[in-house]
Amino acid sequence: MINISEVFETTNMIEHENLDVRTVTMGISLFDCISTDVDETCRRIADKIRRCASGLAPTAEHIASEFGIPIINKRISVTPISLVGASCCKSASDYVKICKTLDSVAAEVGVNFLGGFSAIVSKGMTESDRLLIESIPEALASTDIVCASVNVGSTKNGINMDAVKLMGETVKKAAELTADRQCIACAKLVVLCNAPDDNPFMAGAFLGVTQPDAVINVGVSGPGVVLSSLRKCRGESFQVLCDTIKKTAFKITRVGQMVAQEAASRLGVPFGIIDLSLAPTPAIGDSVADIIEAMGIEKCGAPGTTAALALLNDQVKKGGVMASSYVGGLSGAFIPVSEDAGMISAAQCGALSIEKLEAMTCVCSVGLDMIAISGSTTAATISGIIADEAAIGMVNQKTTAVRIIPVVGKDVGDSIELGGLLGTAPIMNVNPYGCEEFISRGGSIPAPIHSFKN
Repeated sequence: MINISEVFETTNMIEHENLDVRTVTMGISLFDCISTDVDETCRRIADKIRRCASGLAPTAEHIASEFGIPIINKRISVTPISLVGASCCKSASDYVKICKTLDSVAAEVGVNFLGGFSAIVSKGMTESDRLLIESIPEALASTDIVCASVNVGSTKNGINMDAVKLMGETVKKAAELTADRQCIACAKLVVLCNAPDDNPFMAGAFLGVTQPDAVINVGVSGPGVVLSSLRKCRGESFQVLCDTIKKTAFKITRVGQMVAQEAASRLGVPFGIIDLSLAPTPAIGDSVADIIEAMGIEKCGAPGTTAALALLNDQVKKGGVMASSYVGGLSGAFIPVSEDAGMISAAQCGALSIEKLEAMTCVCSVGLDMIAISGSTTAATISGIIADEAAIGMVNQKTTAVRIIPVVGKDVGDSIELGGLLGTAPIMNVNPYGCEEFISRGGSIPAPIHSFKN
């Protein structure tokens, strides 16, 4: 039974420690929208999303108002569009048409983002997959709300290096087409390995083929709450540190569980999962980097950072899984540079490099996220960064990702302002030595030996 002290504690988390429900995401299957005509497919997609999601935004707003819990984003994830468009899309322009339909109907129903302009190509690419990837730069440059993702590898299948090469080129082109808008298309594009099919967070959200016709997935976030708790136990042992994080994660997840159940019940849609990731914002005090520093690291990126992040990620998961029977998605700590005030500061002062971030991705939720680099960086180098991150995911049986922004006309020492949750990105230094010969070999990197478990 909830007592009055717990009510006051939760209220304090919301009012003073930046506790929020980052997103209520409705997953919508589009398999029943498939036809052989692209215009008919677009019409069916728009009708299905209107029918399922017209109540999503107002319902989330009512819950937020009723319970006093901030719900920052309302989002939609859909079936990977390369599967939906396979029967009707004969050119990249056909996929752009579907993307514009998704963007229009998402704006109409009042959501902040829609994910699922996606392809799953870890084993190989169909012609439909190839056309969708080809369409991504124009599709994202001509829309505002749609996010794209491509899964290029998995522990079971290895890494599709042909797709990795293509994605390096795709990221470059997306940056060029939105050079007049801080290369914003790249902030809506992520390349993944071991992508989960129930992730409510963008830009990697899509509804997997094993999911129901519609489902509610909720992502919670509370770096500020964890930070506040850790500041109260400075100098304590690791046991106290771990217990504090676990107990805090439990409380944060219970808030998300309540919101998820209420939203699912009111919308008449099954409740799927809680993603208990610590997703930071540019707001001061809502930073994963600050949590690491509160553990005793002088500056995020210093020796000890990876160990501190590993501890944080593990204890968040341990606390969260006790609070909900349905934990999924990514669930852990995110380290997006531009979206975390502490990460921005660490990158600007030189404490945090891309190489150190890569080491940190071995133990966190996702990967190299929201990193701005010089616009002169080659497509092959971007592909090499993607390949490195995919290899970490493949070998360690975890999700990894790259969301990188080669900013046209900018170099190390400059920065870009993306606004809102996307924040400010300092241009980070990239190793100047190339890997074009490696990336151009063609074919796939095979799955590791420990993938064979049948």
